[in-house]
Amino acid sequence: MIEYRPIAPNDIDLFWTFLNLLDTQTDFMMYEPNERAARTSLSQLKSDIQNNEDFIHIAIEDGKIVGFIHAERGKFNRTRHTAYIITGILQSHRGQGIGTALFERLDKWAAENRITRLELTVECSNEAAIHLYKKSGFTVEGTRSKSMYVNGRYADEYYMAKIL
Repeated sequence: MIEYRPIAPNDIDLFWTFLNLLDTQTDFMMYEPNERAARTSLSQLKSDIQNNEDFIHIAIEDGKIVGFIHAERGKFNRTRHTAYIITGILQSHRGQGIGTALFERLDKWAAENRITRLELTVECSNEAAIHLYKKSGFTVEGTRSKSMYVNGRYADEYYMAKIL
């Protein structure tokens, strides 16, 4: 059974391990394998999570994090009504409704926090994620050409948003 809840301080070590594992399972996350640890640290992640007002929920099964969603709220007065979304699910747990459940929790948080615009980017070739985002109410607003360089090739991204 999957448990969904906000991340807690005692989850951060597990979350760090999860993120690094996720980076090895897909070419669709920002970090390449081993890049996360070279660019940041566990202590920085702890500080970032403990000192913000963002939305971070995790999906846990048998004591292991299997998915997450993070909404980073706009930091300026003119963008406080927006949140940029990052999400990921372990390969073994995709297609089981975890993404849908996480986005449902995000919608509730957004309504409670006066967020009226959710936005994200997704590689144009990530059909499964695009399907989830469209099912969750996001629409494509534009294409960011050659915005990523993955495995020796440029990749385009869709810029997607949901107005609440």
